[in-house]
Amino acid sequence: MNAQEMRAKTPDQLREELANLKKESFNLRFQQATGQLENTAQIRKARRSAALVKTILTEKAAAAAE
Repeated sequence: MNAQEMRAKTPDQLREELANLKKESFNLRFQQATGQLENTAQIRKARRSAALVKTILTEKAAAAAE
């Protein structure tokens, strides 16, 4: 999902997406530790997506405070 699609979501939807990304990140780290993960780039993608969601949440909070 790209940034433009994420910006169209509500803060509640973004928080739900962030929770899902954190779960995915945990599962990917667990798979890597057990040697089951084949594509290690998935970890980076999940981490960066979570950072993007956090950034957009912060932007929305700042816009609402104005």
